[in-house]
Amino acid sequence: MLKLEGIETYYGASQVLFGVCLEVGAGEVITLMGRNGMGKTTTVRSITGLTPAATGSIRFRNREVRSLPSHRIAKQGLGLVPEGRQVFPNLSVRENLLATAANRDGRSNPWTLQRVFELFPRLQERTSSMGNQLSGGEQQMLAIGRALMTNPALLILDEATEGLAPLIRHEIWECLARLKAEGQAILVIDKSVAALTRLADRHYIIERGRNVWSGNSAELLADKAVQERYLGV
Repeated sequence: MLKLEGIETYYGASQVLFGVCLEVGAGEVITLMGRNGMGKTTTVRSITGLTPAATGSIRFRNREVRSLPSHRIAKQGLGLVPEGRQVFPNLSVRENLLATAANRDGRSNPWTLQRVFELFPRLQERTSSMGNQLSGGEQQMLAIGRALMTNPALLILDEATEGLAPLIRHEIWECLARLKAEGQAILVIDKSVAALTRLADRHYIIERGRNVWSGNSAELLADKAVQERYLGV
């Protein structure tokens, strides 16, 4: 579904990514891991076209998208839950969810307000609340719901549970497990190795903008040296 090969990305004259490779298959949950400042968010921004890659290939749903503007990449079926949530502060929960709603693939069971409210009952309780009136956890639920309302083929979450209370983190992981069970392809960034290894099929670790390790959950859990060296676990 998504395949990155040899991605190199710059901020001005400063190179941040050095040949990053990554692949997400249909229905897979894949993680991108590494310490802060190692290029995870830049990789997401390259995939989505927000910070276009200078060289390499980004193929999404069998189409080369590296040179496309971000809005056209999104329309191919990519849903993003960005770092920092970035909900619309002066729109209500309902308006946030409907703002970018689409069903471009004509799914027979598309994401709707009711389905999002079933996934996150707390949002239904806050339907008329403005985005800036929500707690951090509620904003993250709203950001996930908003991305799902685009009916994405691939859902990307950058720092899925950063800064959230433990109970809210648990609710987010339960949500992602449910989405996986429904066949949703997901690429997720987070720091919780325990939660990610329970959820995901495969993992990629990057260090200073380069791929340094990849494998499945059993392999990652068994390799304490990799965890200590690259993840600080």
